Amino acid sequence: MNVLLFGATGMLGRGVLRECLRSDAVASVVAVGRTPLGVSHPKLRESVQGDPSDLAAAGIDPAAYDACFYCLGVSSVGMKEEEYRRVTYDLTLAVARPLAAANPGMTFVFVSGEGTDSTERGRSMWARVKGKTENDLLELPFRAYMFRPGIVQPVRGVPSKARLSRVFYAVLGPLVPLVRKVAPNLVITSEAFGRAMIAVASPGTEIPAHILRPADINRLGTAPTRHN
Repeated sequence: MNVLLFGATGMLGRGVLRECLRSDAVASVVAVGRTPLGVSHPKLRESVQGDPSDLAAAGIDPAAYDACFYCLGVSSVGMKEEEYRRVTYDLTLAVARPLAAANPGMTFVFVSGEGTDSTERGRSMWARVKGKTENDLLELPFRAYMFRPGIVQPVRGVPSKARLSRVFYAVLGPLVPLVRKVAPNLVITSEAFGRAMIAVASPGTEIPAHILRPADINRLGTAPTRHN
């Protein structure tokens, strides 16, 4: 498959990129973002631009791609709802709408979050905005899947970009293996996360629902796959 990847500089995006470059199921990856990745690979092409939603500027023909893995996002900490919505909802839909219109056969995978509010009426600002984003993506005429990870453990050299995440793993990282033992479906590795995205977009995969929780992601991400 040919893959569009948004947000490849973040921890989750890095994990997805790594697995795409290793997987025999992926022929090519175009990574769209605001900053260079510093990665070179025969499968990879980068488009670095101020507005990631400008597909024309990136030279992207929506009909040429089988899947879009949308890992672009920010923490809501310290942000007002209008600002968070602009990054989380407006930018995501600005990418998704032209892709769906031009290529309804595409698989679009959006990184959401455990605790997202599908009713759009809860007290948590980030959960409402994520819920609205999920709901509107699911209405578009392509195959859309929402990934709601819980705790994601970076592995295989994948860095954590966000300062809060780095602090979290520095302090609590040693406890993650214990959490995985007691409650295995609360923790997902960055490797399993990337492999699950590829699985969702691969023909013949049995997918339990359009909204995938940690247990679903773990199951899909730990199934045997072919890779380099």
